[in-house]
Amino acid sequence: MNNFLSNFPYSRPRRLRKDEWIRILVQENVLRTENLILPIFLTYDESSSEIVSMPNVYRNNINDAVILAKKAFDIGIKAIALFPEVPKEKKDVFGKEALNENNIVCRAVREIKKNVNQIGIICDVALDPYTLSGHDGVYQNDLIDNDKTIEILCEQALINAQSGCDIIAPSDMMDGRVKYIRENLDKALFKDTLIMSYAAKYASAYYGPFRNAISASSDLGPNKKKSYQMDYNNFNEALKEVSMDIKEGADIILIKPGMPYLDILSLVKKTFNFPTFSFQVSGEYLMINKSIESGFMKKEEIIIETLSCFKRAGADAILTYFAMDAAKILSKS
Repeated sequence: MNNFLSNFPYSRPRRLRKDEWIRILVQENVLRTENLILPIFLTYDESSSEIVSMPNVYRNNINDAVILAKKAFDIGIKAIALFPEVPKEKKDVFGKEALNENNIVCRAVREIKKNVNQIGIICDVALDPYTLSGHDGVYQNDLIDNDKTIEILCEQALINAQSGCDIIAPSDMMDGRVKYIRENLDKALFKDTLIMSYAAKYASAYYGPFRNAISASSDLGPNKKKSYQMDYNNFNEALKEVSMDIKEGADIILIKPGMPYLDILSLVKKTFNFPTFSFQVSGEYLMINKSIESGFMKKEEIIIETLSCFKRAGADAILTYFAMDAAKILSKS
């Protein structure tokens, strides 16, 4: 720290901020389009439809998902993440539709790979879109059955991999699931399929618009999701969870939510020096969108500033619903 003690007037930091060219030369972090991952919602409906809770974001039928994936790739985005809205008649206690090799996710993966084969596809592995309870696991008698859930997640991950998914992304927060998913994929000869673990996923109010987007139940019982997602007061717990998932075979770690948890992102990156992604979640997207709509924040400025903050905190890549907007802005800079 002694190197930063004031030596004014000889030391004048503002000299390095005087002109744009010198600001660019000494810039410590650079946000690139290649750092962005586009989440895409899928629907079983024949027509795509805008999501009420997330303006300008759509539930896409497979044809529109393919078109969107191609647009994303053409503008420089290297990966997309798929999230399904599942109709109530296909939901049950165990989330059996997740194991249907012809479910909306599997069909979308196959079609996107057929038409945009160079883009990376991330598949969310969790049961909340598929269960009547809206929980990420098997929920009975006000309890989540951790081990039964893992059995189903292993099958779900394998089905996604067989469809052509590049990255399996368990977001369920069950203990031990990375280990068993990795073992199951390896046994089935999918040793090169990546695992991006939602290792530090906090129980957060910021997920509200997402739950609406996938039509998940909001009646979650007395504990909601707090018996498996993390307490937002904790950071040592995040280090423990990340350490476990790395040891169990995760290739990438994800921190969720995003901006309110940049301290966790930075801590994890500095501690483990491991590929670390973050998710600018639906609640963050909605808040920023409403601020833009108010006219008090400029769209281009706030999008790039917020995403650059992720990069500064240590994110190697960022899942964001602003990915297409940000890519267009960055292409002009």
